[in-house]
Amino acid sequence: MSEATHPILSQAEGQTIPVHPVAASEAEAFLARKRGPVRTFASANGFAGKAGQVLAVPGASGAVEQVLLGTGGGRVDPSLFRTLAGKLPAGDYALSRLPKGVDPEQAALAFALGTYRFDRYKKRGEPIARLVAPKGVDAAAVTAMAHACALARDMVNTPANDMGPLQIETIAGEIAEKYGATLSVVRGDDLLKENYPAVHAVGRAAVEVRAPRMIEVTWGDPAHPVLALVGKGVVFDTGGLDIKPSAGMRLMKKDMGGAAHALALGRMVMEAGLPVRLVILTPVVENAIAGDAMRPGDVLQTRAGLTVEVGNTDAEGRLILADALTRAAELKPALTLDFATLTGAARIAMGPFVIPFWTADDALAGQIEAASRAVADPVWRLPLTEAYAEALDSDIADLKNDPDGWAQAGATTAALFLQRFAPQAAKDAGEGIGPWAHFDVFAWNPKGRPGYPVGAEVQAIRAVFAMLKARFAR
Repeated sequence: MSEATHPILSQAEGQTIPVHPVAASEAEAFLARKRGPVRTFASANGFAGKAGQVLAVPGASGAVEQVLLGTGGGRVDPSLFRTLAGKLPAGDYALSRLPKGVDPEQAALAFALGTYRFDRYKKRGEPIARLVAPKGVDAAAVTAMAHACALARDMVNTPANDMGPLQIETIAGEIAEKYGATLSVVRGDDLLKENYPAVHAVGRAAVEVRAPRMIEVTWGDPAHPVLALVGKGVVFDTGGLDIKPSAGMRLMKKDMGGAAHALALGRMVMEAGLPVRLVILTPVVENAIAGDAMRPGDVLQTRAGLTVEVGNTDAEGRLILADALTRAAELKPALTLDFATLTGAARIAMGPFVIPFWTADDALAGQIEAASRAVADPVWRLPLTEAYAEALDSDIADLKNDPDGWAQAGATTAALFLQRFAPQAAKDAGEGIGPWAHFDVFAWNPKGRPGYPVGAEVQAIRAVFAMLKARFAR
């Protein structure tokens, strides 16, 4: 979705096609009120108001005259409107009404997300379906959120040859310029001078033009509470010397999905003008293979002063996040959130559609969960089980990056590793540091369906943004 694309219209620009939401319980009565040809067409196509049914009804000319949208029974999930967008031909549409209990802004945003296409390498430029904003909806605000999500999806969908460290830095710079933020970048060997040793160690094997870097975007009034967003930016993950098999490497262009999520969420925060001092921290590297690549058994220094024994070079994401989270702690944040395509174990536990998160703060967890339900952006809290922490003990360093096998809970042990470096309210309450949460996103949709094409997906940040708006309400 380009910046010029506006899937949500503030008002009709011409004739629109009505969309009639129809519940299963009212389908028979609804069709009885329609003229004969409509009833006949609906019957022939088996329309019964089932959730997700979309029937484009033609008029006398053969063009679509109206659309019937099945809403099923019970509570209507806003994501239904995303499916709707994926099933409609190009044209301008307007809802005849909203189903009871559906937030109009969430319905409009879901529709906008359903129009996304990644056509950078196809240049189709096909027209899309557009929706007139329901009453009371700020079309510009919805479109801005959709554009932020589309940016993240474009970044993840773009292959590594066109989405390297420089390109992510350029995107961060464009966002900073758009919103009057400050951009700071530490590159290559300067990472050692500026004390980001783990970021340097992971990325140093890449060719010079793809040198590792630490990107920091700062925005907002310094008097406001600090919100730190941290995103893992591994532009391609070979696995390092512990090289991945070809099947495991195929989608590793998406290993910078955490950075894409952090930048997209930061853009939403700035667009909304939330009263925060926002800092976006994205360590960006390529986990390449060369003579100076880090080795299994190496002991790395970190910004926090803790040493880490490298048990597996394919557990590199937590290493770069360690330095970034330490940097976040130095800013005395009121809230720190990190996003990372970190573990396959998270997918085994939750699958591709539900995003696990970890936090020691029950109040924050409750806020995230409530927002998740409100905007139909599924997340699930997993525990920071302290009994697993000793699986990270190293014989020769402060900790190691690959936990002992007995712990089994790979996603949780990764979160426990990050917790050692993250800002902690319980430990640093005297310094005014607030809570931290970690999201293990997949950033990918492996199953194509209307409104959800196979490819990059933005996960958890709509829920987090809703939480942030409530938490930092003016």
